[in-house]
This record gives sequence, structure tokens and C-alpha cells, in this order.
Amino acid sequence: MTHEHDHGTGRPSLRGLLTDRLGRWSIRSLQIIAILILASGAVFALVQLRLVVIPLLIATILACAAAPLVGWLRRGVGAMGAAWITLLGGIVVIGGLVTLVVFAVRGQWGDLQESAVQGFQKVQAWALSLDLPFDLDLESIDVEQIQADAVGFLTSSSFGSGAVAGLSAAGEFVTGLVLTITILFFFLKDGDRIWAFFLRPFRGARRARGERVGRTGIRVLGGYVRGTATIAAVDALGIGIGLAILQVPLALPLSVIVFVGAFVPIVGATVAGILAAVVALVANGWLAAVIVVGVVVLVNQLEGNFLQPVVMGQSLKIHPLVILVALTGGTILGGITGAVLAVPIVAFGWAVVKDWDRDALPSAPPRTPRWRVALVRR
Repeated sequence: MTHEHDHGTGRPSLRGLLTDRLGRWSIRSLQIIAILILASGAVFALVQLRLVVIPLLIATILACAAAPLVGWLRRGVGAMGAAWITLLGGIVVIGGLVTLVVFAVRGQWGDLQESAVQGFQKVQAWALSLDLPFDLDLESIDVEQIQADAVGFLTSSSFGSGAVAGLSAAGEFVTGLVLTITILFFFLKDGDRIWAFFLRPFRGARRARGERVGRTGIRVLGGYVRGTATIAAVDALGIGIGLAILQVPLALPLSVIVFVGAFVPIVGATVAGILAAVVALVANGWLAAVIVVGVVVLVNQLEGNFLQPVVMGQSLKIHPLVILVALTGGTILGGITGAVLAVPIVAFGWAVVKDWDRDALPSAPPRTPRWRVALVRR
């Protein structure tokens, strides 16, 4: 390590301190710290504006997923008609599915409650029959006292403050839903024009890069959502058929939970399978629960080994460690919604990084066809 010295003093100069190895490392460290501070500030601002940011992200992802349908409909009914047909069609499908789930839960909730009571009594009798080294007195459970404690909590100030917080959360949900639908309509109608407006200040290579990023976003986000929805539908259908054959109550709602849970990679399918096994255990006994676990494992293995590589493709394949880190960060920042949005956002970011300087990379020399090589050799 060498230093430049001031003439006559023998002390290292400022330039020497900044340009030696330690100085360069110090400057690079300060740059990294500054980038982390700016990124943290941006994330904090986005979290504070989550009521706007989350609907915007959801609308963007849904618009990318519906892009092929909108493009096909525009040929016959124009941009306005395509947007309305796509939006209203999606609302009708989702609303009909929610209605079916609600009626299924209302129709089978009584049977499930009765089965749960019987299952608890069986577990209680089984636990009392065991020769345990400690005294297990389940018969001393006072149901009336539990009910009195529940009534006391419902009439307390703690429940009142919790109810106010629940009403506030419900208001935020309704506001976010309305905002998502509104933004989605404009993205479906004028998504290409909106992106072109943001690219107006750029010219030449920068504009071409922006157009490439837009195409990459539509391809990656749309492909991810459509592929995940296909895989989720197959999982829900397979597990739902198994639950129906075993006559497990709430088979349709559990199938819907499996479908929704598939949008949270790794964790969602596991949680949905555990829930289905618990319902089968309570309502149908141990054998049915074991069979449900086997069905869930079989469907997940078929999905991971055969269906997912075909539907998703290698371009959307992300390492499980990256998925876990993205899920953790998304859950911390945005709860369940953040966990659902984290993976497609990471997939989009990685695709943009790979395609950022694609035009600047040297192109490979064209390959000479084999028949021409053979002809030259002759």
C-alpha cells in the first residue's frame, strides 16, 4: 500500500488516501450504504402508501395476465368493449365462485359442527384411556365458564377497540378493491398508451429498452399468473375429487382454498393440504385424514415434476431459496397480499435484469447449415 505525500511534510496527501486500496474500499462502502439508505426510504414510502401501491400492483399483474384476451377482443369490439367484457367477465366468474362457496359452507356447516363435537369426544375418550404418567382431567373442562369468559370479552373495551380496528381494515379493503377495479379497467383499455406516455421523454436506445421492458413485463407477469392459475386449477380439481370421493364436508370450499393457496408457492399448498386433512380427521376419522394427506402429496408431486415444468417453462423458473426470501420479505411488508405479489414481482425483476442490455451484447455468428458445409467439403 503506497501513499502520495505532501512536499516537505512527509504526510500522505488527501488524494493518496482516497486512491489507495483502503480508500477505494471506503468509497465503495459509502456508495453501498447510500444505495441501501435510498432503497430503505423507497420501501418505507411504498409501505406507507400501500393503500395505493397494492391495488396498483394487483391491477398491473391482472392486466398483464388478461393481455392476450384483450388483444383478441380488440379486433372485434375495440379497446373500450374489450376492457368492459374482460372486466365484467372476471367479476362474474369470481362472484359466482364466491357465491358457490358461501352456499356450500352454509349447507354443510351444521354437519361439520356436529362431526367436530363427536371428534372431540372421541379424542377425549382416547386420551382418558391412555396410561399417562401425569393426571389428564379433561372432564373438568367447564363449558359454561368458557362461554361466560367469551361473553365477557365481547362486552369488554378490548373487543370494542378490536372491532373498531376491524371496521377500519374492512374500509381499507373495500377502498382497495374499488381502486383495483378502477385501475384495472384503465390498464385494460389504455395500457399500451399509458406505457407509451411514460416513454415519451426517451429516444433511441433508451426508448427501445423501455419498450423491451414493457414487453418483458407483459410476458413474464402474464405467463406467471396464467401458469399458476392453470396449476392451481389442476391441484384444486385433483384434491377436490379426492375429498368428494371420501365424502369430506366442505369439499368445494376446501378446493377453492387449495386454488387460492397455490398462488403462494411452497407454503400455500402445504397449508391448504393440512387444512383439508384436519377437516377430514374431524369429520371422517383417521383413515380418511391419512388418505387425504396421500392425495395432497401425490397431486403436489405430479404438479412439481410434470405439470409445472411444462406450463411455467424454464424462463419463469426461480430457485426455491429466492422464493422463500421473497415470500418472507413480502409477508413482512404486505401480509398475505405481499406474499402473493412477492414472487411475480421478483420474477419480473429478474427477467428485466437479464434483458436490460440484450441489444448491447455481441450477437453470435450465424451458424452455417450442415448441408452447406457438406457441399463445400465436396
